[in-house]
Amino acid sequence: MKFDASLLKYDASGLIPCIAQDHQTGEVLMMAWMNAASLARTLETGAMTYWSRSRSNFWAKGETSGHVQRLVEMRVDCDDDCLLALVTQEGPACHTNRRSCFYTAVRDGERVVISDPL
Repeated sequence: MKFDASLLKYDASGLIPCIAQDHQTGEVLMMAWMNAASLARTLETGAMTYWSRSRSNFWAKGETSGHVQRLVEMRVDCDDDCLLALVTQEGPACHTNRRSCFYTAVRDGERVVISDPL
């Protein structure tokens, strides 16, 4: 069955969340937004391209930092309203220079930093 991105359930702004996960380790690296055009670019080039809500523009992961993400496989959830990108990550995924954006845990009602910058 051919993939049809128009069947995805985008929000009112035309966006869909995309979770980036390391394809080898399973580590969740980050979450970012995509629109139909950024998804098409990603599928065409293999380079993860998101939509920056703050800049209202495409955001090719690593275009300034060099910490690029290469798509290995794109997955769609059961409700067609969230994407999972299995990626190869070069360098840290987070702008704080950490491997993952999910470096804070909630433990016993407290925020705890669980990983340091690389």
